[in-house]
Amino acid sequence: MKFGTSGLRGLSVDLKGRASALYATAFGRYLLGSGMARPGDAILIGRDFRDSSPEITANCADALAALGFNVRNCGTVPTPALALAGLREKAACLMVTGSHIPADRNGIKFYRPDGEIDKADEAAITAAATELDRAGFAFEPRSTTPQDRSAECLAAFRERNASILPSGSLAGLKVGVYQHSTVARDLLVDLLQHFGAAVVTFGRSEAFIPVDTEAVSEETILKLREMASQHGLDAVVSADGDGDRPLVADETGAPLRGDLLGLIAASFLGVTAVVTPVTSNSGIETAGRFRVIRTRVGSPFVISGMQEALAAGENRVAGFEANGGVLTASDFEINGHRLQALPTRDCFVPILATLALAASRRQPLSAIASSHHLAFAAADRLENFPVETSARLMAHLRADPANLAAFLQPVGEVASISDLDGLRVRLKSGRIIHLRPSGNAPEMRCYVEAEDEAAAVALLHAGLERILWWANAN
Repeated sequence: MKFGTSGLRGLSVDLKGRASALYATAFGRYLLGSGMARPGDAILIGRDFRDSSPEITANCADALAALGFNVRNCGTVPTPALALAGLREKAACLMVTGSHIPADRNGIKFYRPDGEIDKADEAAITAAATELDRAGFAFEPRSTTPQDRSAECLAAFRERNASILPSGSLAGLKVGVYQHSTVARDLLVDLLQHFGAAVVTFGRSEAFIPVDTEAVSEETILKLREMASQHGLDAVVSADGDGDRPLVADETGAPLRGDLLGLIAASFLGVTAVVTPVTSNSGIETAGRFRVIRTRVGSPFVISGMQEALAAGENRVAGFEANGGVLTASDFEINGHRLQALPTRDCFVPILATLALAASRRQPLSAIASSHHLAFAAADRLENFPVETSARLMAHLRADPANLAAFLQPVGEVASISDLDGLRVRLKSGRIIHLRPSGNAPEMRCYVEAEDEAAAVALLHAGLERILWWANAN
């Protein structure tokens, strides 16, 4: 088990057993020991649609009930819906989800009563789990039956989103919803119809389908393009498995980058400061009228950056990641309603903000994207790439500037380097290539920017090929 950029991750077969109960117990003990919770307090649990999630959820419920918590089941709801319920009830939460990673893996996201855990919390939970393990932690299923709070949890989140646009704002738009296996699938349809859009649903699946909104697969893009053409759609929307990362494609079925969706959402909210990781487009700084704060990759770092912005006197603060998930640290007044701060990733605000912009401008999404004048960017990953190999590669590249220069020689000369999270290299041509091991899966990621789409795609392929070449040679 390992904490990554957002939550604990591991093999589903392991989490279906003792491991999930071990970490749930460690989390519960940490809450009790730190004074953040007391025996008898409520704790909320939600899950995604993975085959392994019900069993992992049951293990966590049993472990927390054994510690004296009042466990409440929120069912299959989007992660931001669970987080909102936790904040309103001042209750800790666990979301059983592997987000976008393959079905043979799963994970758990942890929330304190005041919001998402941070890196210090992760370290404390890990230490508690290690101590329990060394003490011979034994787990026996108890068949706990938590109180069902799924309807209330979903209704509160729907109410939040149903008021952020004026009535009929999306009238005239024909939007496809790629439902696959995301827990956001039904609420997306409901809200789009609520705002007046004509909706075409497709791709609903009972088997789990991993959808990575930061590196959309060619297979998924083909589906989006086919449906956009077949039904004359103005847009296609979807989300990852737990509904905290948006996917929006234009009228041709081409996905818009997540950082563009985040930028549109930031403008929609009227932020004074936005926090985003180093992997987001380098043009963000000049694309909006707000202060930009860069962080390492992962929601804990974005949340920390947002807290620092608030402490520095900013009063309209939000963040977004390159995957498009938007986090809010301030309350915002939107459409005459208060949008409560929700400092965890959310797919609904960026989706609705982007569609509303297209509807108000009466422009296709492709034109909306072009109007922001961001550098052409692309990203992809090598899956099932051993963590040990990633670590050796990054150590080699950092050991000597000559190593990095030799590695990148086929793609360009190094002009400058950022080592904030992975290696982000600006080449003398002005192009950018960023190499970064995933924080929560055996994957090696590559992000690029270039002067046009063809150059970005070529640089991305060249970067991935160099990674594979080095791995095979070493």
